Amino acid sequence: MEQLAHLKQEFVWRFGGKADDISVFQAPGRVNLIGEHTDYNGGSVFPAALTFGTTLLIAPRSDRRLGFASTNFALTKEIAMDQIAFSEQDDWINYPKGIVWELGHRGIRLSRGYNFLFHGEIPNGAGLSSSASIEVVTAYALLSLEGKPADTVEIARWCQHAENEFVGVKCGIMDQFAVANGRKDHAIMLNCDTLAYKLVPFQSGDYKLVIGNTNKRRGLVDSKYNERRSECEQAVQELQQAFPELALLGQLTLEQYVANEHLISDDIVRRRARHVVEEIDRVARSIQVLGEGDLAAFGRLMNASHDSLRDLYEVTGIELDTMVNAARLVPGVLGSRMTGAGFGGCTVSLVHLDSVERFIQDVGNTYKRETGLSPAFYVCDIGDGVRKLTGEA
Repeated sequence: MEQLAHLKQEFVWRFGGKADDISVFQAPGRVNLIGEHTDYNGGSVFPAALTFGTTLLIAPRSDRRLGFASTNFALTKEIAMDQIAFSEQDDWINYPKGIVWELGHRGIRLSRGYNFLFHGEIPNGAGLSSSASIEVVTAYALLSLEGKPADTVEIARWCQHAENEFVGVKCGIMDQFAVANGRKDHAIMLNCDTLAYKLVPFQSGDYKLVIGNTNKRRGLVDSKYNERRSECEQAVQELQQAFPELALLGQLTLEQYVANEHLISDDIVRRRARHVVEEIDRVARSIQVLGEGDLAAFGRLMNASHDSLRDLYEVTGIELDTMVNAARLVPGVLGSRMTGAGFGGCTVSLVHLDSVERFIQDVGNTYKRETGLSPAFYVCDIGDGVRKLTGEA
């Protein structure tokens, strides 16, 4: 693999040593196919790993220091292993640092120092889980090289904890879980409350997943995310009149919710809760129709998901709506929706092979004309989760 040879040359140029001492690991990005804003409500999500992500080249050092570099960012750093602490100035390096901190927290002290070179193919800030990809590949590589193999479900848990407690981002577990446990040509049905999961074959036949990046800075995400969480918590409190043990909206069936939604006094809170419960139901129906090979029905569920996120949860915005509306006008598109937190980021569409070029041209032109922003598109296949690359990879 020509690119890998170049990356090894760059590693040696940056850190010294020999190419033969370098180990190579890879973790994918992820896209959530359906099931949005259900994770922190204890519901189901339906992500898939992508065929592009983060490649990590790593080699041991003779001292107890850690060297970090990336092909994507100018910032480099060398840190003593006993001086791992979060620092705003360290930017992206806080993610792999957080994993070293987490392993120590779990009683796994590294036996030696390491040099790390990260090469990311995931657009930063696009909502395709570049941070989770960095975390998972770091954890998997260090555990492998230290001779302490860990279950990939545990790795996902540890990486989420590191992002929550070290980096300070209160993310759910979906991103790390999909990156660690993905499988080629399968999506993952994950219950975010229990971590029960099921690999679901995703046979797309003559259809491709096309991710559209709005290239809109997602400035509203944090404040609106916290607002939506508190609205969902308010819904749970009021529904406890009928279900005293209720802790999360995801514990209700759609029928139970519909019969009791009158208990929610505020109309806006009622709409937020309705989206969550209906979206969890859409995940269940997606697994059913995909099992029947009915891609058209899955496309309709994707459309319904976006419409609910727009009308009930109100997290789409002009850019995402413009891109989705343009996508749905292209012949050969079965479904299109926003994916991720919203207010920018990406859409995901199911597009016939014969329509992909037209899709990119038509949607790109319409989007640029109506928003003034230039989008980017990625034609994707579903790939494997984190793994070690051999010389032949």
